[in-house]
Amino acid sequence: MRALVCFFIFVAVLGVGLSRDINRALTKATADRSMAMAAAPHDDPAPQNASSGSRTVTLNNDGRGHFRVDAQVDGRHVDFLVDTGASMVVLRESDAARLSIFPRPSEYTGRVQTANGVTKYAPVRLNRIEVDGITVRDVAAAVMPDDVLKVNLLGMTFLSGVKWTHDRGRLVLEQ
Repeated sequence: MRALVCFFIFVAVLGVGLSRDINRALTKATADRSMAMAAAPHDDPAPQNASSGSRTVTLNNDGRGHFRVDAQVDGRHVDFLVDTGASMVVLRESDAARLSIFPRPSEYTGRVQTANGVTKYAPVRLNRIEVDGITVRDVAAAVMPDDVLKVNLLGMTFLSGVKWTHDRGRLVLEQ
């Protein structure tokens, strides 16, 4: 029980820390990537956070009030805990590696205070995240060491691209 309480404290602190610290680090990364994207040809003409039709997905909680989802990140399946308190999507290093994302040690430029102390993260961008047909493109994310993060977090950099509501133990995503 104590470990569960510590985990929830960690997630809450991670969300607060990410909202303050990551935004500053991502501003420069976003500007750099925007310049590179403007010069590079695009194989996907769809605009950011756009979908070709309206779609609704309803997620039921797991009995403990958590919402878990199997999403596709750039076409590969990744399990997430939906976290409305996390300011961005956060991937464990092992899952980032399955997506062919291998941040160099020098790319771990962000710092966040967690329940277990200060840890570093690497800001990254994901081309698209899809949950049962709902797609958000060009998603800011962070990669964190596996020993710091036990589960991937589907945070606000995805959720801000959809309309979401919480209703009687269900999380409804619309786009």
